[in-house]
Amino acid sequence: MYKKFIAVFFCFAYFNLSAQNVATVVPASDTTLKDTSRQTDLIDIVHDIFPHKSQKKRFTGDKTVYFSVLPFSASVPGGVGRALITSTTAGVYLGPRQTTNISSATFAPYFNFKGRFGLPLRTSIWLPDNEWTIQGDTRFLVYPQYTWGLGSANSYAERTMVDYKYIRFYQAVLKRIKPYLFAGFGYNLDYRINVRSEEANVDLRDFTGYQYGVNGNSFSSGISLNLLYDTRNNSINPLPGSYINVIYRNNPKFLGSQESWRSIYIDVRKYISLNPANPNQQNTLAFWSYLWKSLSEKTPYLDLPSTGWDPGNRSARGIDQNRYRGRTLLYFEAEYRRDITNNGLLGFVLFSNVNTLSGSGTIFRSWHPAAGTGLRIKFNKGSNTNIGVDYGFSQGYRAIMVNLGEAF
Repeated sequence: MYKKFIAVFFCFAYFNLSAQNVATVVPASDTTLKDTSRQTDLIDIVHDIFPHKSQKKRFTGDKTVYFSVLPFSASVPGGVGRALITSTTAGVYLGPRQTTNISSATFAPYFNFKGRFGLPLRTSIWLPDNEWTIQGDTRFLVYPQYTWGLGSANSYAERTMVDYKYIRFYQAVLKRIKPYLFAGFGYNLDYRINVRSEEANVDLRDFTGYQYGVNGNSFSSGISLNLLYDTRNNSINPLPGSYINVIYRNNPKFLGSQESWRSIYIDVRKYISLNPANPNQQNTLAFWSYLWKSLSEKTPYLDLPSTGWDPGNRSARGIDQNRYRGRTLLYFEAEYRRDITNNGLLGFVLFSNVNTLSGSGTIFRSWHPAAGTGLRIKFNKGSNTNIGVDYGFSQGYRAIMVNLGEAF
């Protein structure tokens, strides 16, 4: 049945596979190289307010490294209140800008005073001329977090708090085989320690109706086959282009997994400029869809597809993380991005998303929509990094989200 889902899924994807010059590894329509002198960001404003006579010119020659640091307080998923978050994003060119995508690293540690903290580091490295790309995701997290069981049969109030510690180590290395097309291998480790409900009278196996990875430790160790098609060159703030990411993961027992299981994740994104004649003005439609499916009966509960648990944890804005979990998850999102000011300092977005999954029933049986809007403030025009303040809502839930960079 999942083959039909994949076929339907790709019907929504549009991308150009026409012949291209191999030497052109950054799209000719690239707008990251736009004239930033016409733009204004928060760093410019600070320089204007606090001028310094020895202040150096911001962009000289081939400057390659851009840093953005933003401390803020925000609510974190799981119902444990607000947390102090310090989000640091670094953009680095490791090769000529005309032939090399910008590499990025995002480190966003957070903590609150109720025992929850996290140390997540995500990296996207592009070697000179885009010959190789290295994608990484390393985390150490201390929860608790709510769960609602499988499917969507439970109401928002029918939930339980799950406590555990979580270590993640994902690394994938991909080689360019054609312009914009990469293939490679990865290693994925998920180690959840002492998984349990915080409610003494709740047994997770009974609550979820699922017996794998719901009590004690859950350890998954596997290899992945990765296929990537990417005509963007800035993952911090994607510009017009296309993106397809396919990850097939196999977790055999001989690599340490408690249970042998497999999964597939197919991610498709498309960015369409509505004002291509003026690359300095943001006016873009962005579309995102992914299919995430467990291919085994013994996939650990917390490794099953779930809203908000895509690789970047940026999907399902307006829906509580973990709210829906099942064996198959299909997701769609659309966003309109537009500058408010001509200098690019301020902008806004409008977004909506919907998901459907199998769990308590069959996929396509129920759909879960959300929508919202957001403000964009240009933080660093060199790396095109925005501060994003989004307000999202769905049935029974609403939240304000603050991030550096776009959701997708």
